[in-house]
Amino acid sequence: MRALKWAGLGLAALSAVCVVRAATVSPPTFAPGPAPALPRFDEAAVAQALSHAVAVPTVSRRTGGEAAAFEQLHATLLADVPRVQQTLSRERIGEHALLLRWAGRDASAPPILLTAHLDVVPVEPDTLGEWTHPPFSGAIADGFVWGRGAIDDKTAVVTILAAIEALLQAGHVPACDVWLALGDDEEVGGRGGAMAIAATLRDRGVRPRFVLDEGGAVVDGVLPGVTRPVALVGIAEKGAASLELTVVAEGGHSSMPPRGGAIARLAAAVVRLDESPMPASLRGPAAAMIDRLTPELGFAARLALANRWLLGPAVTRVLSSHPASNAIVRTTTAPTIFAAGSADNVLAAHARAVVNFRILPGETVQDVIDHAVHVIDDDAVTVRCLDHCWDPSPVSPDAGEGWDDIAAAIAWTWPDALVSPSLVVGATDARHYAGISDRVYRFLPIRLDDVDRKRLHGTDERIAVADVGRAVAFYAALLTATTR
Repeated sequence: MRALKWAGLGLAALSAVCVVRAATVSPPTFAPGPAPALPRFDEAAVAQALSHAVAVPTVSRRTGGEAAAFEQLHATLLADVPRVQQTLSRERIGEHALLLRWAGRDASAPPILLTAHLDVVPVEPDTLGEWTHPPFSGAIADGFVWGRGAIDDKTAVVTILAAIEALLQAGHVPACDVWLALGDDEEVGGRGGAMAIAATLRDRGVRPRFVLDEGGAVVDGVLPGVTRPVALVGIAEKGAASLELTVVAEGGHSSMPPRGGAIARLAAAVVRLDESPMPASLRGPAAAMIDRLTPELGFAARLALANRWLLGPAVTRVLSSHPASNAIVRTTTAPTIFAAGSADNVLAAHARAVVNFRILPGETVQDVIDHAVHVIDDDAVTVRCLDHCWDPSPVSPDAGEGWDDIAAAIAWTWPDALVSPSLVVGATDARHYAGISDRVYRFLPIRLDDVDRKRLHGTDERIAVADVGRAVAFYAALLTATTR
């Protein structure tokens, strides 16, 4: 009886601690201060400039994009911002990337680096008939600019340039240098563009006090129960590893098949990987996002999330049960290619598959390779990493210089939005700049709903003209506040 009594008291005390923690969790305090006066700009004219940019098909391919298209885009962009063309220094990096410098009053002050990319993904030929407007028309209709690149990432390119153009017209001279890096191959890894730009800046001793690239956006429904829009600012991005699995076996006629041929061995290996993912863990940027959003939730959800020291495994299991949240708590496994065989009555002598992993911060490409070899457990299956493999980016601080500047500009542009750190599950050019700054952030200043999120890299990509205007306002506010 005494043991039961003490157990009951212990349980009551534990419950009380959990309830108090849930009841007292509160959002961080942040005062953005008064919004700066913004320069005047013509939203419709900026939308027209974006239309011009979208109409140039700068499709990035691993074999190199069409040179004439990139040359045309360079000229198109600069024609719409004559003051930028006259004032900012400009140089080509690699094949078609551009590096621009807006000289500040104090050349010795740490600069700011804004980055975006000029290239876009291809349009699947079979989907051409499904587009409301042709993908490279740049049509402006029904309050939207339509076409490939309207979201990813020509809006960032055009609105950064438009913000600088408006500031130049208003007579603004920045206190520090402002660099603008426009990569030309982000969609295929960024090695010739962003990586080369970063190397150029490093060789010149340029150490930006912060870097801002695409990444998160202002979205709704981040977690069930969060009713306000959330501006997700990426403080890190996942790594990637595409592992090629191959099996070589004796071919022959299919009438006398051996057990465990090339296709069967390879299929079994892929199934084992698919059924045995790397372990889930709520940490780093994902944990920072959960901590920021917990105060916005109902009491039951707060009870669980504010007490992860006790309920962490249960919380992680719930998050890992949905594809979107699973992507922020584990290194994901996605079989993407399977190729074998040449005829229906011939045994395949060679079978090949590719499995793509997106790697959680805290793990590495080598960890993924070791995991795959261990799980497959078959010496007949050769595992190697294809050329495009990289570790996760470093994690940038979610407080202080850079972060506070971006958070303030968001608050001035979207007063109803929460600002939260996040993990970017895709790849951006931002990772290439980690070697020259320890404050690298990922945020595209647009409102992105579920409908238009599905259009990203898909059919009917578009952006609202009003969002184009807000993006200019965001960049103008950020530059005004950080360089006055």
